[in-house]
Amino acid sequence: MNGLQAYQRVNTQTSITDADPHKLIQLLYAGALERINMAKARMQANDVEGKGRLISKSIEIIGGLRSFLNFEQGGDLAVRLEGLYDYMERTLFEANVKNDASKLDEVATLLRSIKDGWDGIREEVVSQQHAG
Repeated sequence: MNGLQAYQRVNTQTSITDADPHKLIQLLYAGALERINMAKARMQANDVEGKGRLISKSIEIIGGLRSFLNFEQGGDLAVRLEGLYDYMERTLFEANVKNDASKLDEVATLLRSIKDGWDGIREEVVSQQHAG
């Protein structure tokens, strides 16, 4: 499943037809963070099914992010991100199995850090698209 399909499956409320690739990835990060926060709330409410569903969607979104990695252009950064995405997926799975909210927090912190960096290059990306 590619990143666009992953996003469409988990977030049907936002129109993505006009989103450029950079914006789509921003939406994926936001969607993953939102679902992790919702999963934490479901975990605290002892809603096992809801928690599991939301964590699964978070893992799916991270898989979508992984599908966007470009190893030719991204080089070492893409390799490191792939490893980090793999770690996040495994940590979310463990959080679900062990009902461990601290693991959800850990992944959310990692995602926020990457998202902040991605958001920070938005202006540069948009100016390159308009120049090209």
